Amino acid sequence: MKKIIYFLILLSLASCKKEMMGYDGVEGIYFAVTSGPSYASPSSWPYRPYTNIEFVKQPASVKEYIANIKVMITGPVKDYDRQFTVEINPDSTTAQEGVHFLPIGETFIIPASAIYGYIPVTLKRTPDLAVANKKVGLRLIASEDFGIVFTNWKAIPGLGTNNLGPDTAFDASLHTINVSDLMVQPAVWRGSVVTATNKETGAWGAFTRKKLLLMCQLFNLTYEDFGSDATMPLVLSNLITTEMTRYLVNQFNAGTPVKEDDGRLMWVGTVPWTSIVGVPY
Repeated sequence: MKKIIYFLILLSLASCKKEMMGYDGVEGIYFAVTSGPSYASPSSWPYRPYTNIEFVKQPASVKEYIANIKVMITGPVKDYDRQFTVEINPDSTTAQEGVHFLPIGETFIIPASAIYGYIPVTLKRTPDLAVANKKVGLRLIASEDFGIVFTNWKAIPGLGTNNLGPDTAFDASLHTINVSDLMVQPAVWRGSVVTATNKETGAWGAFTRKKLLLMCQLFNLTYEDFGSDATMPLVLSNLITTEMTRYLVNQFNAGTPVKEDDGRLMWVGTVPWTSIVGVPY
């Protein structure tokens, strides 16, 4: 009886071995860019059909930025390099090649023994990005080595999002790079404008791009330093007010007053002049 049971076990194992097969699906490629909140583990971030590049978060000296757009493959790993193809998608591109981004080429490599690769896209910081966002659309093209997969991607609900929406249900053969240099009032801005009179008040008065950039220049700060009370504590805010006052008064006394775009004198809370938004000096 034991011999019969042993024989049946061997027969079952042999049968299972015959049924085991290698991967026979499409050897494909797709965009694999993830993003999410800083407090969450990157491994929990969902895939996104876009990448946001904000030059405002870079020092003013940064005039170009290389965005490395990640792609991944399906199918077995190979012990040799394989090529994949990308093109600019005109349907989702508002940026101008040669002005807002450099030509990207067409062919890129998945290295041997790798399951992912990158498309480096060089973006240029231009003055018009301070006014309007520009987009660079990318589209994967089937090649000799890879087909196109996941054209109807749906993320898992709860993996960085509570429900499926336009950011989590998309065509993973397409990707859009959003490029901007737009500057909005940061989370920490210790000033305001009196609504009835347009008079600047508080420590820093009205928020302007010009004023914030001057603060960054004088105190070696970045836009992101104004993002929270942790990075912009009150003691630093007070120091900025004091030193900005000294700088602005010195410039005024030297005959080179610092003006806002509407012609009024730049203002912080302890300068000896008042400032009305929209009223030039």
